[in-house]
Amino acid sequence: MIDPSAPLASWFLWIVAIAFLFAFALPLLVVPLDWARVFRWRVPSGDNQLTEYFGRCLGAVAVAIVVCAVRAAPRPRNHPVLFELLIISGGLLTAVHAWGAIRRRQPWTETVEIALYAGLTVAGVWIYRRL
Repeated sequence: MIDPSAPLASWFLWIVAIAFLFAFALPLLVVPLDWARVFRWRVPSGDNQLTEYFGRCLGAVAVAIVVCAVRAAPRPRNHPVLFELLIISGGLLTAVHAWGAIRRRQPWTETVEIALYAGLTVAGVWIYRRL
């Protein structure tokens, strides 16, 4: 359902949540090393238990945020703290990806994500200010 009093915020939450669920959250939760290979990370052979564990943990947190976004989408004005969480997360993810690019410690696919996270963060701030 789209909130008629805040349609832009509703659409933003629905679209971002669904896209993020399938592109990042579920793959990280279920198959983190396969996800990493798709995004051009080199996955060394050997003991990757800790890497898989951290990937699944990040995926679990991402799924939880997606669930909250889906629950908030029909009435975004009732959930301003979710926008704050998305803005802070987006800003930090932008910084993490920028730092990786500066240090040349990530594949090009991760560097492209800088624009994605920065754009979503700016959009989130813009929408949040209009709630």
